Amino acid sequence: MTAPFSPAEQQRIVEAIQQAEKATSGEIRVHVEPHCAGSDPVARAVEVFAQLGMHQTKAQNGVLFYLAHADRKFAVIGDKGINAVVPAGFWEETKDLLRNHFAVGDYVGGLRQGIAQAGRQLHQYFPYDGETDTNELADDISFDH
Repeated sequence: MTAPFSPAEQQRIVEAIQQAEKATSGEIRVHVEPHCAGSDPVARAVEVFAQLGMHQTKAQNGVLFYLAHADRKFAVIGDKGINAVVPAGFWEETKDLLRNHFAVGDYVGGLRQGIAQAGRQLHQYFPYDGETDTNELADDISFDH
């Protein structure tokens, strides 16, 4: 897996986040690092989620796409608010979507598709309210090197 992404690829991922967030009060972040501290990418994603302050969203509807590119590990996790309402199996379906793209080297496409899928769920349960919604978290990709 080659990453971090080129500036153009990063921009395509950020645009996917911005597009997904247009229709929801939910917040989506992508975090990329070479190695997964520990062996469990979900546990590491939970740590990163906290480090990025994603638990501080008003509706607890943040979603994190975590990628340890050199270790070829990833996780997708959501906060309590979104976890309480998405259908059973939603996160596994999202990971399968990513895995299918990643298996053929399409990391940007996989992330974009996964972000769009998460955005649709966020829109369904946390629709955008133009009067009170603010972008609570940065849309840029965070990196640990």
